[in-house]
Amino acid sequence: MNDSLISGFYRLDIRQRIERLEQRGLLSADDASALREGRHVLLPAAADRIIENVIGVFGLPFAISPNFIVNGSGRLAPMVVEEPSIVAGLSFAAALASRNGGFRASCDESLLAGQIHITNIADAGAAAASIEAAADELLAAANAVHPRLGERGGGVRDVEVRRLSLPGGEAALAVHLLVDTCDAMGANLVNTICEAIAPRVAEICGGTVAMRILSNLADRSLVSARVSYLPEQLAVDDLDGAAVRDAIVMTSDIAAADPYRAATHNKGIMNGIDAVAIATGNDWRAIEAGAHAYAGIDGQYRPLSRWSVGSGGELVGEIRVPLKVGIVGGTLAANPAAALGLRIAGVESAAELAELMAAVGLAQNFAALRALATSGIQKGHMRLHARSLVAATGIAGERFDEAVEQLVASGEISETRARDIAAQLQAERPQDDAPMGTAAGKVILLGEHAAVYGKHALALPIAGAVTATVQESERLTLEVPDWKLSREISSDAGGVDAAVGRILENLGVRRRDFTIRVRSALPRAMGLGSSAAFAVAIVRAFDRLLGLSLDDERVNEIAFDCEKLAHGNPSGVDNTLATFARPMLFCKGDTFQVEELELGRTPPIVIACGHQPGVTHEQVAGVRARFEAQPTAYAAIFDQIDGLSLAGAKALVAGEYAELGQLMNICQGLLNALGVSTPELERMVEIARQAGAAGAKLTGAGGGGSIVAVCPGAVPAVVTALRSAGYATIDLGNDREVHWTT
Repeated sequence: MNDSLISGFYRLDIRQRIERLEQRGLLSADDASALREGRHVLLPAAADRIIENVIGVFGLPFAISPNFIVNGSGRLAPMVVEEPSIVAGLSFAAALASRNGGFRASCDESLLAGQIHITNIADAGAAAASIEAAADELLAAANAVHPRLGERGGGVRDVEVRRLSLPGGEAALAVHLLVDTCDAMGANLVNTICEAIAPRVAEICGGTVAMRILSNLADRSLVSARVSYLPEQLAVDDLDGAAVRDAIVMTSDIAAADPYRAATHNKGIMNGIDAVAIATGNDWRAIEAGAHAYAGIDGQYRPLSRWSVGSGGELVGEIRVPLKVGIVGGTLAANPAAALGLRIAGVESAAELAELMAAVGLAQNFAALRALATSGIQKGHMRLHARSLVAATGIAGERFDEAVEQLVASGEISETRARDIAAQLQAERPQDDAPMGTAAGKVILLGEHAAVYGKHALALPIAGAVTATVQESERLTLEVPDWKLSREISSDAGGVDAAVGRILENLGVRRRDFTIRVRSALPRAMGLGSSAAFAVAIVRAFDRLLGLSLDDERVNEIAFDCEKLAHGNPSGVDNTLATFARPMLFCKGDTFQVEELELGRTPPIVIACGHQPGVTHEQVAGVRARFEAQPTAYAAIFDQIDGLSLAGAKALVAGEYAELGQLMNICQGLLNALGVSTPELERMVEIARQAGAAGAKLTGAGGGGSIVAVCPGAVPAVVTALRSAGYATIDLGNDREVHWTT
C-alpha cells in the first residue's frame, strides 16, 4: 500500500481530499468518482433488502484518519462517526507515532465461540466427561455442516466444556465450539453449526438444549497493539514532555483502580474502534459487547489499555482487546460504503483489519488521555462541537468562522446560542455588505535570504491578520486606518498605490473606481508579510465583489506580482503564506514548491517587534551585492541555511522545540554574517534567550523589524521580558493547531 502519511489533510476541502487520495494511489479512479458523485451511499432500495420496515437511509459522516503505520505498512483508517474531535485526535496521534515506527500489532488466534447450553442434567461431572470423550465425533459432525469452510482453511478447531451453576443451584453445561471463520465475522455460520449438532450434544449429556448461539465475548480472538512516544514529542505549552508523560501514566493508573473512570477510558478506545467497524460493515455492537465483557472478565471492570514509562523514558501504550471482525460476507456486498471502507483500509485479511482497529483504539486512547493530562479534553472537543452547531444555522463564508469564535468566547456552546449569534451577524452584515477578503501574515523560522536563491524556508502563517473590503465608488480610494492611510489612489505613486494599481491591472478593472478598506493586525515593515497579506486580502475582496472565481494559485500569482513591486526580487514565501495560510517548507524554483506541514499543536512561539522598521528591498539588494562580490562564501552560507531549514522542519513537526531553537540560534549567526542583523535585533534576541527561549533570531529581511523566539515552557517569561524592555509582542494562539491569530 502507498504511504499513508498525508500532511495537512484536514485543511483540504472534500473535493481536494478525494483528489489527494487518488493522486497517492490510496483511492482508485472508480472509488474517487463514486465519492464525488455520492454513489457510495446506500440507497433506500438496497437498504430495504437488508432490514425490515425501511423508510429511508440515515447519514453519518464518512471520514479518513491518515498517518497510520501498522506493522510497517501505511494504512488509512476509514471512520464513520458523528462525534467531533475523534478523527482529528486520531490523525495527530498516528502522525506522532509514525515518527517512532508506528504501531506493532498481532493476533494470536482468531476463533469465535459457538455455545450450546444444556440443562436438566442428572450429573454435571459425568455429562462433561461424556462431551470431552466424544470431542472427535462432535468435531467431525460440526465440520461436516460447512465443508467449504474447511476447504478455505477454517473450521471447528476444538470443543470445550464449562460447568455452570444456575440460580437455585441447578447445574448446567456450556459446550463451546471454537470456530475459525477465516475472513468472515462468522456469526450466522457459527449459529448454523450450533443448531446442527445441538441435538447430538444433548443426547450425549442426557439433558435438554436450552440455547444454541454464538458468544460475543471473543476472548479467543484477542488482538494486541503497542506504541511508544518520546518525551520530547509530548510537550504542550508550558508542560515539558516528561510531565505530560507522567500525567498520562497517572490517568491510566487511575482507570485501572476505578471502574467508573475505566468505563469512560474504554469508551474513548471504542470511539475509534467502532468508527472503523461501522465504516467496514462490521458488527460494532458485537465488538462493543465483547470488549466491555472482556474488560470485566476477572470480576472487576478494568481499562483495555495500559500506559507506562519505558526503559528509555519513553511513554509506552499497550492494548489487548477481543476483535472478531470480517472482510467478507454479511452485508458487505449489499452496502457499497462498507465495501469502499475496506478498500480504503487496504487490508487483505480479517487479521489485518483487527490489527488496524486495535491500533486505532490505542491511538484514540492516547489522544484523549493527552488532552485530559494537559489542557482538558473539552477545549478542542467543544470548539469542534461549536463548529457543528454553527454549521446547522446555515451561516456561511467568513461569517461562519466569526460565529464560531463568538460562540466559543461566549462560554455557552449550545444550539440556541449559536442561532442567536448567527442571527445577530446576519443582521449586522447583510448580504449586500461589501465583500470581504482575508489573508495571513507570516513568520519565518528559518531560511531568510537563502530562499531568494532557491533554498528552503520554514515559515508559519498568522491567519486572518489582514482583511479587506471593496465597494464600487465614484473615486478610487484606499483606507488603511491601522497604517494611518486614507487617500485617493494615484497612478503615478509607488508603494501601496502601485500595488493596488497592479492588482486592478491583473483583474482587468483598471479603469473602474472603488473604495478599498483594509484592516491589518500586522505592523508595516516589520518582516511579518504585511505587504503580501495586503495584496492577497484585496484580491480576494475583488474576487468576491466581481464573481471572478479565482483559485488560490491565481491569487498567489497576483500577490507575487505585487511583491516584485515592493521588494524587487522576492522569494515568494510571503505571498504564498498570505494566500494558503498553512505551516510550510517553501522553496522557490521555476514554480513555488510547497510542502505543507501538519503540526500536532501550536509551537510555543513569541514574536516581538523592534522600533526600527526594516526595508525588505534594501536588505535583499544589499545581500545581492555582497553575494556578487563574494559568491563562493555567500553560496556556502545559503547552503548552510538551507540545511538548517530542512532540519528545522523535521524538528517542528516532531515537536522537538529545543532542537528547533538551537537551529534558529545558528541561523541568527549566519544572518548576522550576511549583514542583515542590527544591534537592536541582537539585543532583542539576547533578551529572549536569557528569559528562557530555546532559540531566537530575526525574522524577515532584517535591517530592523522583528524577532521570533521558540520558548517551550517559557512563553510567559519571554513575553514579559520583551515587553518590560519596551518591545511589543504578538501572541500566537490556536484553534486545534489550525488557525493562527494575532
